Amino acid sequence: MTDTAAGRRIAVVLFNLGGPDDQASVKPFLFNLFNDPAIIGLPGIVRTLVARLISSRREREAQANYARMGGGSPLLPETRRQAEALKAELAARHPGAEVGVFIAMRYWHPLTAQTAAEVAAFAPDEIVLLPLYPQFSTTTTQSSLKIWNETYRGPGRSRTVCCYPQAEGWLEAQAAMIRERLKEAGDRPVRVLFSAHGIPEMLVTGKGDPYQEQVEATCAAVAARLGQIDWSLCYQSRVGPLKWLG
Repeated sequence: MTDTAAGRRIAVVLFNLGGPDDQASVKPFLFNLFNDPAIIGLPGIVRTLVARLISSRREREAQANYARMGGGSPLLPETRRQAEALKAELAARHPGAEVGVFIAMRYWHPLTAQTAAEVAAFAPDEIVLLPLYPQFSTTTTQSSLKIWNETYRGPGRSRTVCCYPQAEGWLEAQAAMIRERLKEAGDRPVRVLFSAHGIPEMLVTGKGDPYQEQVEATCAAVAARLGQIDWSLCYQSRVGPLKWLG
C-alpha cells in the first residue's frame, strides 16, 4: 500500500482458525472444524455425522487442554492485539487514508459471515485479505479464502497476501524469541523443538498441498539464524484413522 492510498477507504481482513471462548463453546467449535470439507473430505451428510461424533468424543479432552490456558483459546485476544497494532502502523504510514482492520475466524466467532457484513458496511475502496497462516495449506489459507469469496458481497477491489513461510521479518521475530530462551538455558544442553499443526499425509502426497515443504523451510531458515543448535520438527493434533504428517 503506497501513498496513493490517500483519501481511500481500505479494509484489511485478518484470517485465522479461531478458538473456543470458554468451556461451553469447545464442542461447537470442534464441530465447525471437522464439518469443513477441507478438513474431512466426505459427502455433506456423512461429514456432518462424523463431525458430530468426533466433537463429542474429543470434547472433554479438549476442554481439559483449554482449561490449562484459562478456560478458552487465547487466539482471539492476541489477534485483536495484532489488529490494533496493524491499524496504528497503517494509520501512521498513510494518514490520508481511512483504514479498518477486521478479524474473520474460520471456526468460531467472529465468523466470516459476520465480518463480511461489517466490511461491507465499511464500504471500502480496497480490501486486503491477509491470512495469518505463514504457510499455505488447503486446510487453512485456502479454506478461509474460499468461504470469504463465497460470503462477501460488498464493494471494494480485493487483493490477497498469500503465504510467507520465509519472510525475513517474520523469521527474525521467531529467531529473536528463541535466542532469549537459549540465553536463559545458559550452558545446559538444549534441543529446540518446532511444533506445527499436522494435516493428513494424503493431502501432501496425493493433492500437492505445499504445507509440509513450507513448514520445513521455515524451521530450517529460523534454525540457520540461530547458528549451531540442536533442533527438530514435530507435528501435532492428529485425528481419525488416516496417516498424518509425522
